[in-house]
Amino acid sequence: MHTFSIWAPRAHAVSVMLNGVSHPMLARSHGWWTADVASAQHGADYAFLLDDDTKPYPDPRSEWQPSGVHGLSRVLDHSRYVWHDAGFQAASLSKAILYELHIGTFTPEGTFAAAAARLASLRDLGITHVQLMPVNSFPGRWGWGYDGAALFAPQEAYGGPDALKGFVEACHSSGLGVFLDVVYNHFGPDGNYTGRFGPYITENHHTPWGGAVNLEERGSDEVRRFFCDNALMWLRDYHFDGLRLDAVHSFVDRSAIHFLEQLSSEVEDLSREMGKHLVLIAESDLNDPRVVTPRASKEQPGAGGYGIEAQWSDDFHHALFAFLTGDRQSYYRDFGSLGQLVKALTSVYVYDSIYSEYRGRNHGRPVGDLSAHHFLGYIQNHDQVGNRGFGDRLHMAVGIKAAKLAAALVLTAPFVPMIFQGEEFAATSPFLYFADHDDPNLARAVSEGRRREHAPDGEWESIPDPESQGTFERSKLNWAERESAPHAEMLAWYRSLIHLRRSESSLWDGRLNHMRVRFDEVARWLIMERGSLHMLFNFSAKPVRLAVPEHSVILLSSEKDVLVVAEEIDMPAQTFVTVAANADRAQT
Repeated sequence: MHTFSIWAPRAHAVSVMLNGVSHPMLARSHGWWTADVASAQHGADYAFLLDDDTKPYPDPRSEWQPSGVHGLSRVLDHSRYVWHDAGFQAASLSKAILYELHIGTFTPEGTFAAAAARLASLRDLGITHVQLMPVNSFPGRWGWGYDGAALFAPQEAYGGPDALKGFVEACHSSGLGVFLDVVYNHFGPDGNYTGRFGPYITENHHTPWGGAVNLEERGSDEVRRFFCDNALMWLRDYHFDGLRLDAVHSFVDRSAIHFLEQLSSEVEDLSREMGKHLVLIAESDLNDPRVVTPRASKEQPGAGGYGIEAQWSDDFHHALFAFLTGDRQSYYRDFGSLGQLVKALTSVYVYDSIYSEYRGRNHGRPVGDLSAHHFLGYIQNHDQVGNRGFGDRLHMAVGIKAAKLAAALVLTAPFVPMIFQGEEFAATSPFLYFADHDDPNLARAVSEGRRREHAPDGEWESIPDPESQGTFERSKLNWAERESAPHAEMLAWYRSLIHLRRSESSLWDGRLNHMRVRFDEVARWLIMERGSLHMLFNFSAKPVRLAVPEHSVILLSSEKDVLVVAEEIDMPAQTFVTVAANADRAQT
């Protein structure tokens, strides 16, 4: 016996179709419909019929879409999978090093199983957590996953539900935590049938993707329930250690209890139930510390935040990227100086209630005494590479030496560091935007929109077509590169930096007031002091001489033959050096 349930307040009659037989459903309160069907077992295919419409619709909450987002849904019994990861607890964010990857391009095969076979290389590099770009079902054979339509069903082309569980279990057996990127701010334009069932979207507010998700109007209780249940499913039934919430700044919610507060509260309850710490990480460009401030409670009545554990730190990325590249397009126009990079290091938000030329208004507010462990630091991620016209990586724009400096800053800064796939070996493959839509009109609109965005003067032929299979194939990592120059050199550099971070306790300290930063805007050098460690950066094309503490010893240098002489160090152009100001180390 299986009970089918569907929220369909817009329907006057609902049936569930199973093996060609229609079973009428009973109307319940608040727009819900249910039916008990004895013949429905694990693996049975089904769909819903609404009113007089003869088209069978997939279940908006379908956990298995073996024939894609337009096909029939399939009953999934999670209890059939036998887990072997009891007691696993991922490392805390304070000691974490994240690695973001896209299943379809991480390996030539583009499957969960193939990705699992590569986990040893990440473990040996020193990675502690894998962060997957969205794996919920999306239309077509390839895509980033952010235009998902069946949010509860893992993409079948990657291997489907059991293969995803196998990947998570492989991560845990390798000692790796695993986070999943989820998208709750919009649905994709192809294969989303939620609007046929209920008011999931409101036209009273708009986002870059159209109408906003309904979080505060009539029916919003069930819409919020839909997304909260989705989050709990990934954490409970797939054993993910946390979720990354895409673009929460696109939520429009003026409710007394914000959706993020509700979600964090329910995840906290599940965490207690499972006896396992679960993490929520947000992407937000609000520069609002309330996102990562604890929720109000009896113990902390004045907190009043949303209770998300951490968020991506775009100001740090933008400040570092604009400084290194000189790029001033779009939001980079607000950045570019070394002083702004230093402010990002010491205050997190560069725009903390000051005027933003890009936005044309004041933006943000100070983070106060929040730990830097509430913020992720990175110089590359799927957005900042893939949303460039040619998907070019940092080293392609600034060269290997400057890319090494950027990596050193990311991995010695107080934030939680994150690496994007291939960054660690300076991959030659770009990471392009790609999609595969069956609707020719939609495919053409995506292709033209992308090219118009990145080639406004009409030179469209130079921009890779996102709907082309070749664009997708070009984005796959070439693992053989890791063995040859300069890729092996970059891989060794990342391995050394990660070892330094994981072995030096002062680099785990998230207290911003325990760090001192000195810099020279004109000479383009920066010294970051954290505990007994001094991280020296020469971003200039010229050598500089910098003072270091007495008895300093070099722990790591991006160039050979760099020496400390008489409490000074000559820094060649574009060089990073870490010294330990510790007499005991000098004696050993």
